[in-house]
Amino acid sequence: SPLFHKFLKEALNKVPKDKCVTVRDALNQAMDEELERDERVFLLGEEVAQYDGAYKVSRGLWKKYGDKRIIDTPISEMGFAGIAVGAAMAGLRPICEFMTFNFSMQAIDQVINSAAKTCYMSAGLQAVPIVFRGPNGASAGVAAQHSQCFAAWYAHCPGLKVVSPWNSEDAKGLLKSSIRDDNPVVFLENELLYGVPFEMSEEAQSKDFTIPIGKAKVERAGSHITLVSHSRYVGHCLDAAAVLAKEGIECEVINLRTIRPMDVESIEASVMKTNHLVTVEGGWPQFGVGAEICARIMEGSAFNYLDSPVTRVTGVDIPMPYAKILEDHSLPQIKDIIFSVKKTLNV
Repeated sequence: SPLFHKFLKEALNKVPKDKCVTVRDALNQAMDEELERDERVFLLGEEVAQYDGAYKVSRGLWKKYGDKRIIDTPISEMGFAGIAVGAAMAGLRPICEFMTFNFSMQAIDQVINSAAKTCYMSAGLQAVPIVFRGPNGASAGVAAQHSQCFAAWYAHCPGLKVVSPWNSEDAKGLLKSSIRDDNPVVFLENELLYGVPFEMSEEAQSKDFTIPIGKAKVERAGSHITLVSHSRYVGHCLDAAAVLAKEGIECEVINLRTIRPMDVESIEASVMKTNHLVTVEGGWPQFGVGAEICARIMEGSAFNYLDSPVTRVTGVDIPMPYAKILEDHSLPQIKDIIFSVKKTLNV
């Protein structure tokens, strides 16, 4: 009946268009859409083609685009990173996957000396549009040689853009922007987030969706203290903020999204409102992302608004242990963030 059809139509309109998408699938969508959009884009790395990627991030792309666009490489990071940088200089737009960023140390000369510095050394005549991507930071049970966070390493170098997404929307929007950027971009994913589903808006699911590089996002508004983080630890900050809210402490949580260029303005604006700041990261404390944020706040106008010193929550200053109980004690936990917030607020 017409009345039933009207009721059904109204009911369907009320159904939310958002859906849950894992970070893995969001990255896959971003690469698929950019490969389809621009024939200059191609992906290369170990196991990315026939095996569908070590973490299945490139699942289905080889079958769709073939050997010329999705390329399996030998186990030689220096070799295939160099090929990718040369291809970028020749006018292509490579996505170079490191199976983990710990292996990027084999190719760090290509990333820093060949990719990052070429635009400057050519007086702007030679662009190097390349994305270096893969899992970064500590996973679980992979010990010292496979557990470093490279955010501070690469953000130290002028000429690179460094991106560190948290959720599925970040992953898709920032990867698309990185592929379209004319500068070399280091795109730091997190292995432990690959299988985590996040809600993605209808807008974020469109092929035109991008997120600008260099702009942070306030994930939770608050008035008592600012928490600044990136990657997996944004989730830890939100969990800590939820616990603290029950005790009457309202935390403002900022998701950096980009490490270089860093959105200092958003951090300063929040600090001017809350008068307190805690930084949270999984990397080592010395010369880390939190250390840089501390320095920027000290040197800027927001310093005059601070009611207490800035506190850093970081990984412990040791190589990562293998034993699980020691690994847990070496990385920031939600209880550590709660403790630091209360210490900063003198609660």
